[in-house]
Amino acid sequence: MKRGKKYLDTAKAVDKTAAYDRDEAVDLVKKTAVAKFDETIEVHIRTGCDGRHAEQQVRGAVVLPHGTGKTVRVLVFAKGTKLDEAQAAGADFVGGDELIPKIQNEGWLDFDVVVATPDMMGVVGRLGRVLGPKGLMPNPKAGTVTMDVTKAIADIKAGKIEYRLDKSNIIHVPIGKASFSNEKLADNFQTLMDAISKARPSSLKGQYVKSITLSSTMGPGIKVNVLKAMAQ
Repeated sequence: MKRGKKYLDTAKAVDKTAAYDRDEAVDLVKKTAVAKFDETIEVHIRTGCDGRHAEQQVRGAVVLPHGTGKTVRVLVFAKGTKLDEAQAAGADFVGGDELIPKIQNEGWLDFDVVVATPDMMGVVGRLGRVLGPKGLMPNPKAGTVTMDVTKAIADIKAGKIEYRLDKSNIIHVPIGKASFSNEKLADNFQTLMDAISKARPSSLKGQYVKSITLSSTMGPGIKVNVLKAMAQ
């Protein structure tokens, strides 16, 4: 992959053989975020899990103390009084069966998170082929299948993010923007790592977290010292 001059210049500041302490890595990821827009800062965690086995799946959600810096659009599937409750709580879109053809046939996907009450999962299940591959299916582990739609919406709007293994057993999570202060990024990073640490599958033998990399949208990857990050 051919890289631009700006990327190559910023990459020179990163020692590819080093694993940086958290605060050093945060400082460096901000300095290497030199695009003309406010880049997203992401954490990439390579695990020793085998996601093909259900007992080694790592999936959950955590509320980042300083949010992600992104405005999150929430769609809620509900009925009866729960529709009114979702609207009052600040959901961007609410509805039921009538939304199925809009999503299935018209390709409407102008939302970032889907919340559903348990009694609507039969309806939402029909959208599995559309929402599943995009990581948008509501899930009890992520707190997006719940009768408490008010709390779900409040948490999501406050900065709740979902983490899960991809096909390569890596977790990719945004923890803020390049415009965030070092302290806010470090706080968000540590909150995420604490949640990941607690989510270690009990059946896993061997090393759980193999590597942690911080990067901005357009910047180089910066390795973080795993032992220190998991112990702080």
